[in-house]
Amino acid sequence: MHGFFTELQTQRWDDHRYYHHSRINQSLHLLSALSFLFAYALLPFEPALAALVAWLVGMTTRQTGHFFFEPKGYDHVNEATHEFKEEVKVGYNLQRKVVLMGLWALIPLWLLVDPTLFGIMSEPAGWRGYAHNLGMVWLVLGVAGALFRMVQLFFKKGVQAGVVWVTKILTDPFHDIMLYHKAPLYLLRGEWIDSTLRAERAH
Repeated sequence: MHGFFTELQTQRWDDHRYYHHSRINQSLHLLSALSFLFAYALLPFEPALAALVAWLVGMTTRQTGHFFFEPKGYDHVNEATHEFKEEVKVGYNLQRKVVLMGLWALIPLWLLVDPTLFGIMSEPAGWRGYAHNLGMVWLVLGVAGALFRMVQLFFKKGVQAGVVWVTKILTDPFHDIMLYHKAPLYLLRGEWIDSTLRAERAH
């Protein structure tokens, strides 16, 4: 278990230092984390609604931060290029996220053309039924995306690395709140890039 928690700490630290320099990105991750916790609370009672919240608020805010606000140039703090960071990323790097988010965006169109998804789902009754079916398909996509990457990691880095990564993903909302709850305050003070990363690197 000691090795498990050491690797979990390493994955969390690498994710933070490589991919969360921007205070805007950190603030969006805070909003994302809060919405995911709300989705977690909804999941046992309203799984479709939970998935809608998770994808429409949690994932969109999270990935907006990564795609549009995180610096893509040379990382002087970690002495790493953007290409290197993308190569060593344990989870979904930006290229993999494009594929995942592309599937996510196509699903609503698919359900408009085929509302029952080849007869797997019941015929939706109006827009509420459509939203319910959409949420359920998005829920399956989220679970499948996590399991798919976990199995990939089993073969690339070992079973522990895959299980650690899934554990990290599921607990990220709690950890992100701990890390980034002050990010909006730093933004209000005019700090756009996290200056503590350089100090932590030097330490």
